[in-house]
Amino acid sequence: MVPSLRPLARAHTDLGDDDVAWLLRLVADWQIVADLSFADLVLWLPAADGSGYYAGAQMRPTTGPTALVDDVVGNFMAVGRRPLVDAALRDGRIAREGDPEWRDDVPVRVEAIPVRRGERLIAVVARSTNLQGVRTPSRLELSYLQAASELSQMIARGGFPHPDDSTDHADSPRVGDGFLRLDAEGRVVYASPNALSVYRRLGLVGDLTARSLPEVTRELVPPAMRVDEEVVTGVLGGRAPGDTELGNAAATIVARSLPLAPAGSRTGALVLLRDVTELRRRERELVTKDATIREIHHRVKNNLQTVAALLRLQARRLSAPEGRLALEEAVRRVGSIAVVHETLSQAFEESVDFDDVADRLTRLVADVGSTARPVRARREGSFGALDAEVATPLAMVFTELLQNAVEHAYPEGSPVAEPGSVTVRAGRADGMLRLAVVDDGGGLPAGFSLEASTSLGLSIVRTLVEELGGSLRLLPREDGPGTRAEVTVPVP
Repeated sequence: MVPSLRPLARAHTDLGDDDVAWLLRLVADWQIVADLSFADLVLWLPAADGSGYYAGAQMRPTTGPTALVDDVVGNFMAVGRRPLVDAALRDGRIAREGDPEWRDDVPVRVEAIPVRRGERLIAVVARSTNLQGVRTPSRLELSYLQAASELSQMIARGGFPHPDDSTDHADSPRVGDGFLRLDAEGRVVYASPNALSVYRRLGLVGDLTARSLPEVTRELVPPAMRVDEEVVTGVLGGRAPGDTELGNAAATIVARSLPLAPAGSRTGALVLLRDVTELRRRERELVTKDATIREIHHRVKNNLQTVAALLRLQARRLSAPEGRLALEEAVRRVGSIAVVHETLSQAFEESVDFDDVADRLTRLVADVGSTARPVRARREGSFGALDAEVATPLAMVFTELLQNAVEHAYPEGSPVAEPGSVTVRAGRADGMLRLAVVDDGGGLPAGFSLEASTSLGLSIVRTLVEELGGSLRLLPREDGPGTRAEVTVPVP
């Protein structure tokens, strides 16, 4: 297991919590530096005893070949092994060497960048560039390298990461998504082909070079579909770090600004762009689909409750006790399914917290049970979340077993010395859900056989459990009088 930065810093350095927090912010953003540099980055933490450094974090570029095949996080490097790292921490400036190193027959250029926080140097970033196959750089690559050089100078000066950067956008763009270089006035100095494509999705005609990015954006994005003017000017003008999302009827983009101030005063900015049009369209479809599904569950629940009300009304009109009892049982079964659909109508996922369903069904059965003896029912353990296709039949199984225990364990005429007790036990292990309904009633009748039983409720339970791929057992309670019904079904 690769150790993380915070435990390494606490175990091997004298860095304070604020120092570590600064390094964590740097590491959260240094993918940009690695991609702009076409280089691997390793964060070296100085050991508390001055004997060397510990590798606290590592990043590989997505824009070029790696120079470090192996992971080095957690490794120790003694003082003197990497003179550039020693020099960067000692002198507080970026250290470079003239000739490349050779690693696994690959030439590698190494640089060491001191990490400054306030007045203190707290770590060193080693930047290793794979020089194999190096060719004359394009304008895009030169723009990348220039921005990387300025960000590196800001790291050494303590200006990166930006103290005021509150970027937390889940869709924050990367260098390859779209790259813009702005001057100090917010005009575009260079636009990568991908960045140009992003703005053309918004409706841009022509080029971006030499144009004010905030002004172009205002022309393309209506006021109702962009954030306030201060954000447009600050982020898209390169004056403030941060990100923003905006768009029009044709496209939606995320823009992130990194002001550049290698010597202390702002010289321009790096703006990264990402086209999230398709992503937002899919999110809207998912939201619509989710709302539609929940509305369907709500309507199914209402329809089931209407059916139950009609059955209840019909039962009241029957004079035959057997017919009235049969309709009352049907009402209960329909009600148990309605409970599941009601829960699904309130959920944002197609799964059910079955503990809530079980508790509601337990109260329902215990309250309307037809036994003369009062019964107390309680749940032990947890069912967890279940998919709808499992929750609905399991609700029926649960209701039937609980009703069976309430009605048949304490028949009419049984002693009423104290309330009966029914315990529902639930648990999951090894991909199986185990349900047990245990009562302290009169137990199973002599010669009882589940296979030979003509009970409609047990027939329903047996059929549903088989459809779920599970098993059902009814047996005498082991620790006293009563019956134990056990159901085991596989769950994903």
